[in-house]
Amino acid sequence: MLITVTVDKIGSVVSRLDLTKLLRVETDRRAARSGDVIVVRVLTDSVTYDQLELPTGRLAKINAGDVVVGALGSRRALKGFVGDVPQTVAAGDRLHLLNMGGVIGHCTGAHSSLGGAIEVEAIGLVCGEEGETLNIAAAALAPCANLQASAPLIVIAGACMNSGKTYAATELIKQATRAGIRVAAGKLSGVACLRDTLNMSDHGAIATASFLDCGLPSTVGVEDLAPVAKTIIERLNECAPDWIVLELGDGILGGYSVESVFDDREILAHMAVLVFCASDYVGVWGGIEWFKRRGLRVDLIAGSVTDARMGEEYIEREFGVNAANARRDGARLFSLVARGVEAFKARKEVPKIEVLTC
Repeated sequence: MLITVTVDKIGSVVSRLDLTKLLRVETDRRAARSGDVIVVRVLTDSVTYDQLELPTGRLAKINAGDVVVGALGSRRALKGFVGDVPQTVAAGDRLHLLNMGGVIGHCTGAHSSLGGAIEVEAIGLVCGEEGETLNIAAAALAPCANLQASAPLIVIAGACMNSGKTYAATELIKQATRAGIRVAAGKLSGVACLRDTLNMSDHGAIATASFLDCGLPSTVGVEDLAPVAKTIIERLNECAPDWIVLELGDGILGGYSVESVFDDREILAHMAVLVFCASDYVGVWGGIEWFKRRGLRVDLIAGSVTDARMGEEYIEREFGVNAANARRDGARLFSLVARGVEAFKARKEVPKIEVLTC
Protein backbone atom coordinates (compact mmCIF):
# COMPACT_ATOMS: atom_id res chain seq x y z
CA MET A 1 0.00 0.00 0.00
CA LEU A 2 1.29 3.44 -0.95
CA ILE A 3 1.06 6.13 1.71
CA THR A 4 2.39 9.67 2.05
CA VAL A 5 4.70 10.35 4.99
CA THR A 6 6.12 13.57 6.39
CA VAL A 7 9.60 12.98 7.81
CA ASP A 8 11.48 14.83 10.53
CA LYS A 9 15.09 14.26 9.47
CA ILE A 10 16.92 13.17 6.31
CA GLY A 11 20.24 11.31 6.51
CA SER A 12 23.20 12.45 4.42
CA VAL A 13 23.40 9.03 2.75
CA VAL A 14 20.55 10.16 0.45
CA SER A 15 21.94 13.69 -0.08
CA ARG A 16 22.40 13.35 -3.85
CA LEU A 17 18.66 12.71 -4.32
CA ASP A 18 17.56 16.15 -3.01
CA LEU A 19 14.53 14.67 -1.26
CA THR A 20 11.78 16.73 0.32
CA LYS A 21 10.25 15.87 3.68
CA LEU A 22 7.00 14.72 2.05
CA LEU A 23 7.53 11.26 0.55
CA ARG A 24 5.55 8.41 -1.01
CA VAL A 25 6.22 5.15 0.78
CA GLU A 26 5.31 1.52 0.03
CA THR A 27 4.35 -0.29 3.22
CA ASP A 28 3.87 -3.79 1.73
CA ARG A 29 6.78 -6.23 1.73
CA ARG A 30 9.29 -5.73 -1.06
CA ALA A 31 12.67 -7.20 -1.94
CA ALA A 32 15.43 -5.04 -0.48
CA ARG A 33 18.69 -3.93 -2.07
CA SER A 34 21.69 -2.04 -0.80
CA GLY A 35 21.02 1.66 -1.39
CA ASP A 36 17.21 1.46 -1.27
CA VAL A 37 15.78 4.56 0.39
CA ILE A 38 13.77 3.78 3.52
CA VAL A 39 11.65 5.71 6.01
CA VAL A 40 11.81 4.54 9.63
CA ARG A 41 10.55 5.59 13.04
CA VAL A 42 13.18 5.76 15.80
CA LEU A 43 12.28 3.47 18.72
CA THR A 44 15.19 3.83 21.15
CA ASP A 45 17.58 6.49 22.40
CA SER A 46 21.34 6.17 22.59
CA VAL A 47 23.75 7.90 24.91
CA THR A 48 26.88 7.22 22.85
CA TYR A 49 25.60 7.26 19.24
CA ASP A 50 22.77 9.74 19.09
CA GLN A 51 23.36 12.01 16.09
CA LEU A 52 22.31 11.94 12.45
CA GLU A 53 24.30 13.74 9.77
CA LEU A 54 21.98 15.78 7.54
CA PRO A 55 22.57 16.50 3.82
CA THR A 56 24.03 19.88 4.85
CA GLY A 57 26.63 18.11 7.00
CA ARG A 58 25.06 19.38 10.23
CA LEU A 59 24.66 16.85 13.03
CA ALA A 60 21.14 16.58 14.43
CA LYS A 61 20.13 14.90 17.68
CA ILE A 62 18.15 11.69 17.16
CA ASN A 63 15.17 11.28 19.47
CA ALA A 64 12.82 8.35 20.00
CA GLY A 65 9.75 8.97 17.85
CA ASP A 66 11.62 10.81 15.04
CA VAL A 67 10.68 9.80 11.50
CA VAL A 68 13.93 9.50 9.57
CA VAL A 69 14.97 8.86 5.95
CA GLY A 70 18.04 6.70 5.32
CA ALA A 71 19.26 4.02 2.95
CA LEU A 72 19.71 0.30 3.41
CA GLY A 73 23.35 -0.74 3.63
CA SER A 74 25.91 -2.96 5.32
CA ARG A 75 28.72 -2.10 7.70
CA ARG A 76 31.82 -3.96 8.91
CA ALA A 77 33.39 -1.60 11.44
CA LEU A 78 35.97 -3.17 13.73
CA LYS A 79 35.44 -0.32 16.21
CA GLY A 80 31.82 0.41 15.38
CA PHE A 81 28.68 -1.43 14.30
CA VAL A 82 28.38 -4.50 12.08
CA GLY A 83 25.20 -5.05 10.09
CA ASP A 84 23.62 -6.25 6.86
CA VAL A 85 20.85 -5.41 4.41
CA PRO A 86 17.69 -7.47 5.07
CA GLN A 87 16.38 -9.62 2.23
CA THR A 88 12.97 -7.94 2.30
CA VAL A 89 11.38 -4.94 4.01
CA ALA A 90 7.82 -4.12 5.09
CA ALA A 91 6.16 -1.74 7.52
CA GLY A 92 6.73 -2.89 11.09
CA ASP A 93 10.11 -4.59 10.54
CA ARG A 94 12.72 -3.86 13.22
CA LEU A 95 16.07 -2.60 11.94
CA HIS A 96 18.97 -0.49 13.25
CA LEU A 97 20.82 2.72 12.50
CA LEU A 98 24.33 1.58 11.57
CA ASN A 99 26.09 4.92 11.18
CA MET A 100 25.54 8.66 11.56
CA GLY A 101 25.03 9.10 7.81
CA GLY A 102 21.74 7.21 7.97
CA VAL A 103 22.77 3.74 6.75
CA ILE A 104 20.17 1.27 8.03
CA GLY A 105 20.23 -2.52 8.33
CA HIS A 106 20.13 -5.47 10.72
CA CYS A 107 22.81 -4.90 13.39
CA THR A 108 24.65 -8.14 14.16
CA GLY A 109 27.43 -6.81 16.37
CA ALA A 110 28.98 -3.73 17.96
CA HIS A 111 32.17 -2.55 19.62
CA SER A 112 31.94 -2.82 23.40
CA SER A 113 32.34 0.96 23.84
CA LEU A 114 29.17 1.78 21.91
CA GLY A 115 26.41 -0.23 23.54
CA GLY A 116 23.47 -1.17 21.33
CA ALA A 117 22.61 0.43 17.99
CA ILE A 118 19.52 2.63 17.82
CA GLU A 119 16.53 0.44 16.96
CA VAL A 120 14.10 1.67 14.30
CA GLU A 121 10.78 0.47 12.89
CA ALA A 122 10.36 0.44 9.13
CA ILE A 123 7.51 2.54 7.77
CA GLY A 124 8.33 1.53 4.21
CA LEU A 125 10.53 1.95 1.15
CA VAL A 126 10.41 5.29 -0.66
CA CYS A 127 8.93 5.12 -4.17
CA GLY A 128 9.64 7.05 -7.33
CA GLU A 129 7.12 8.48 -9.79
CA GLU A 130 6.39 5.08 -11.36
CA GLY A 131 6.04 3.30 -8.02
CA GLU A 132 9.53 1.81 -8.20
CA THR A 133 11.69 1.60 -5.09
CA LEU A 134 13.99 4.62 -5.02
CA ASN A 135 17.70 3.81 -4.72
CA ILE A 136 20.59 6.20 -4.18
CA ALA A 137 22.24 4.72 -7.30
CA ALA A 138 19.68 6.72 -9.32
CA ALA A 139 21.80 9.84 -8.76
CA ALA A 140 25.21 8.20 -9.13
CA LEU A 141 28.07 9.52 -11.25
CA ALA A 142 28.45 7.93 -14.67
CA PRO A 143 30.90 5.02 -14.24
CA CYS A 144 34.44 5.25 -15.62
CA ALA A 145 35.78 1.99 -17.01
CA ASN A 146 39.27 3.18 -17.96
CA LEU A 147 41.63 5.71 -16.44
CA GLN A 148 43.86 7.05 -19.19
CA ALA A 149 45.27 10.16 -17.52
CA SER A 150 45.27 11.70 -14.05
CA ALA A 151 46.95 14.17 -11.78
CA PRO A 152 49.43 12.41 -9.44
CA LEU A 153 47.63 10.36 -6.80
CA ILE A 154 48.64 10.46 -3.14
CA VAL A 155 46.97 7.36 -1.66
CA ILE A 156 46.48 7.11 2.11
CA ALA A 157 45.69 3.66 3.50
CA GLY A 158 45.77 2.30 7.03
CA ALA A 159 45.93 -0.69 9.32
CA CYS A 160 42.37 -0.10 10.55
CA MET A 161 39.81 2.59 11.30
CA ASN A 162 40.93 5.38 13.65
CA SER A 163 44.59 4.96 12.70
CA GLY A 164 45.02 8.60 11.59
CA LYS A 165 44.22 8.47 7.87
CA THR A 166 41.79 11.40 7.73
CA TYR A 167 44.01 13.59 9.89
CA ALA A 168 46.99 12.87 7.62
CA ALA A 169 44.89 13.55 4.51
CA THR A 170 43.48 16.86 5.75
CA GLU A 171 46.81 18.12 7.08
CA LEU A 172 48.44 17.29 3.77
CA ILE A 173 45.68 19.13 1.89
CA LYS A 174 46.11 22.16 4.16
CA GLN A 175 49.89 22.30 3.77
CA ALA A 176 49.75 21.78 0.00
CA THR A 177 47.09 24.46 -0.41
CA ARG A 178 49.25 26.92 1.55
CA ALA A 179 52.08 26.13 -0.86
CA GLY A 180 49.91 27.07 -3.83
CA ILE A 181 49.15 23.49 -4.94
CA ARG A 182 45.63 22.81 -6.20
CA VAL A 183 44.45 19.67 -4.41
CA ALA A 184 41.34 17.59 -5.07
CA ALA A 185 40.46 14.85 -2.60
CA GLY A 186 38.31 11.75 -2.33
CA LYS A 187 37.34 8.86 -0.11
CA LEU A 188 37.32 5.49 -1.84
CA SER A 189 35.96 3.10 0.77
CA GLY A 190 34.05 2.86 4.04
CA VAL A 191 30.46 3.60 5.05
CA ALA A 192 28.62 6.67 3.74
CA CYS A 193 29.06 9.93 5.60
CA LEU A 194 29.85 13.46 4.41
CA ARG A 195 32.05 14.30 7.40
CA ASP A 196 35.39 13.33 5.87
CA THR A 197 34.88 14.96 2.47
CA LEU A 198 33.55 18.12 4.13
CA ASN A 199 36.65 18.10 6.33
CA MET A 200 38.78 17.87 3.18
CA SER A 201 36.97 20.87 1.71
CA ASP A 202 37.45 22.81 4.94
CA HIS A 203 41.20 22.26 4.66
CA GLY A 204 41.39 23.59 1.10
CA ALA A 205 40.42 20.82 -1.32
CA ILE A 206 39.07 22.42 -4.51
CA ALA A 207 36.82 19.41 -5.20
CA THR A 208 35.82 16.26 -3.34
CA ALA A 209 34.06 12.99 -4.18
CA SER A 210 33.46 9.63 -2.54
CA PHE A 211 31.93 6.22 -3.11
CA LEU A 212 28.61 7.76 -2.02
CA ASP A 213 28.70 9.79 -5.24
CA CYS A 214 28.88 6.44 -7.02
CA GLY A 215 25.60 5.30 -5.46
CA LEU A 216 27.03 3.15 -2.66
CA PRO A 217 25.93 3.39 0.99
CA SER A 218 29.11 1.48 1.84
CA THR A 219 31.75 -0.54 0.01
CA VAL A 220 30.92 -3.75 1.89
CA GLY A 221 30.44 -6.58 -0.58
CA VAL A 222 31.85 -4.69 -3.57
CA GLU A 223 33.89 -7.36 -5.31
CA ASP A 224 36.04 -4.92 -7.27
CA LEU A 225 36.40 -1.38 -5.94
CA ALA A 226 38.69 -0.27 -8.80
CA PRO A 227 35.85 0.94 -11.11
CA VAL A 228 34.45 3.00 -8.24
CA ALA A 229 37.89 4.46 -7.56
CA LYS A 230 38.35 5.31 -11.24
CA THR A 231 34.97 7.06 -11.34
CA ILE A 232 35.96 9.19 -8.34
CA ILE A 233 39.40 9.97 -9.80
CA GLU A 234 37.86 10.88 -13.17
CA ARG A 235 35.45 13.30 -11.48
CA LEU A 236 38.22 14.91 -9.43
CA ASN A 237 40.36 15.40 -12.52
CA GLU A 238 37.64 17.59 -14.05
CA CYS A 239 38.87 20.54 -11.97
CA ALA A 240 42.45 20.11 -13.28
CA PRO A 241 44.12 19.67 -9.86
CA ASP A 242 47.87 19.46 -9.34
CA TRP A 243 47.44 16.61 -6.84
CA ILE A 244 44.66 14.20 -5.89
CA VAL A 245 44.66 12.96 -2.30
CA LEU A 246 42.72 9.72 -1.83
CA GLU A 247 41.80 8.19 1.51
CA LEU A 248 40.85 4.53 1.81
CA GLY A 249 38.46 4.16 4.74
CA ASP A 250 38.90 1.33 7.25
CA GLY A 251 41.98 -0.93 6.88
CA ILE A 252 43.73 -2.78 4.09
CA LEU A 253 42.25 -5.95 5.63
CA GLY A 254 38.56 -6.18 6.49
CA GLY A 255 35.22 -6.04 4.75
CA TYR A 256 35.41 -2.90 2.61
CA SER A 257 37.17 -4.27 -0.52
CA VAL A 258 40.21 -1.99 -0.08
CA GLU A 259 42.66 -4.54 -1.46
CA SER A 260 41.09 -4.52 -4.94
CA VAL A 261 42.22 -0.93 -5.53
CA PHE A 262 45.86 -2.03 -5.29
CA ASP A 263 45.33 -4.79 -7.85
CA ASP A 264 44.43 -2.35 -10.64
CA ARG A 265 47.31 -1.37 -12.92
CA GLU A 266 45.66 1.77 -14.28
CA ILE A 267 45.29 3.23 -10.80
CA LEU A 268 48.79 2.15 -9.76
CA ALA A 269 50.23 3.83 -12.86
CA HIS A 270 49.15 7.21 -11.45
CA MET A 271 49.99 6.56 -7.78
CA ALA A 272 52.82 8.94 -6.95
CA VAL A 273 53.02 8.42 -3.17
CA LEU A 274 51.67 5.70 -0.88
CA VAL A 275 51.14 6.76 2.73
CA PHE A 276 50.34 4.12 5.35
CA CYS A 277 48.87 4.93 8.78
CA ALA A 278 49.10 2.66 11.80
CA SER A 279 48.84 2.86 15.56
CA ASP A 280 51.76 0.59 16.50
CA TYR A 281 54.93 -1.00 15.16
CA VAL A 282 53.30 -4.35 14.41
CA GLY A 283 50.74 -2.52 12.24
CA VAL A 284 53.56 -0.72 10.43
CA TRP A 285 55.39 -3.98 9.79
CA GLY A 286 52.19 -5.67 8.61
CA GLY A 287 51.36 -2.84 6.21
CA ILE A 288 54.85 -2.76 4.70
CA GLU A 289 54.83 -6.54 4.29
CA TRP A 290 51.28 -6.60 2.83
CA PHE A 291 52.20 -4.10 0.15
CA LYS A 292 55.55 -5.77 -0.53
CA ARG A 293 53.70 -8.99 -1.39
CA ARG A 294 51.84 -6.98 -4.04
CA GLY A 295 55.07 -5.58 -5.44
CA LEU A 296 54.43 -2.13 -3.92
CA ARG A 297 56.54 0.01 -1.62
CA VAL A 298 55.18 2.16 1.19
CA ASP A 299 56.70 5.63 0.76
CA LEU A 300 55.73 7.18 4.09
CA ILE A 301 54.41 6.07 7.48
CA ALA A 302 52.02 8.36 9.37
CA GLY A 303 49.24 7.92 11.91
CA SER A 304 49.22 7.63 15.69
CA VAL A 305 52.33 5.42 15.76
CA THR A 306 54.26 8.61 14.99
CA ASP A 307 52.61 10.74 17.70
CA ALA A 308 55.83 10.43 19.71
CA ARG A 309 59.13 11.32 18.05
CA MET A 310 60.55 7.95 19.11
CA GLY A 311 57.97 6.31 16.83
CA GLU A 312 59.30 8.14 13.79
CA GLU A 313 62.89 7.33 14.74
CA TYR A 314 62.18 3.63 15.27
CA ILE A 315 60.31 3.28 11.96
CA GLU A 316 63.02 5.01 9.96
CA ARG A 317 65.80 3.04 11.67
CA GLU A 318 64.21 -0.42 11.72
CA PHE A 319 62.06 -0.39 8.58
CA GLY A 320 63.96 2.03 6.36
CA VAL A 321 60.82 4.01 5.53
CA ASN A 322 60.31 7.75 6.05
CA ALA A 323 57.88 8.65 8.84
CA ALA A 324 56.09 11.91 9.65
CA ASN A 325 53.46 12.99 12.14
CA ALA A 326 50.55 15.08 10.88
CA ARG A 327 49.79 16.58 14.29
CA ARG A 328 53.29 17.61 15.36
CA ASP A 329 54.91 18.44 12.04
CA GLY A 330 52.56 18.79 9.09
CA ALA A 331 55.24 20.71 7.21
CA ARG A 332 57.52 17.65 7.24
CA LEU A 333 54.67 15.41 6.10
CA PHE A 334 54.02 17.76 3.19
CA SER A 335 57.72 18.08 2.33
CA LEU A 336 58.21 14.32 2.10
CA VAL A 337 55.07 13.85 -0.02
CA ALA A 338 56.01 16.76 -2.31
CA ARG A 339 59.45 15.23 -2.80
CA GLY A 340 57.82 11.92 -3.70
CA VAL A 341 55.47 13.57 -6.21
CA GLU A 342 58.36 15.35 -7.92
CA ALA A 343 60.33 12.09 -8.13
CA PHE A 344 57.26 10.39 -9.62
CA LYS A 345 56.89 13.12 -12.25
CA ALA A 346 60.57 12.85 -13.13
CA ARG A 347 60.25 9.10 -13.65
CA LYS A 348 57.23 9.54 -15.90
CA GLU A 349 58.98 12.18 -17.99
CA VAL A 350 62.00 9.99 -18.75
CA PRO A 351 61.76 9.26 -22.50
CA LYS A 352 61.57 5.63 -23.53
CA ILE A 353 64.54 4.48 -25.61
CA GLU A 354 63.49 2.49 -28.62
CA VAL A 355 65.84 -0.42 -29.30
CA LEU A 356 66.23 -1.32 -32.98
CA THR A 357 67.27 -4.81 -34.00
CA CYS A 358 68.87 -5.70 -37.32
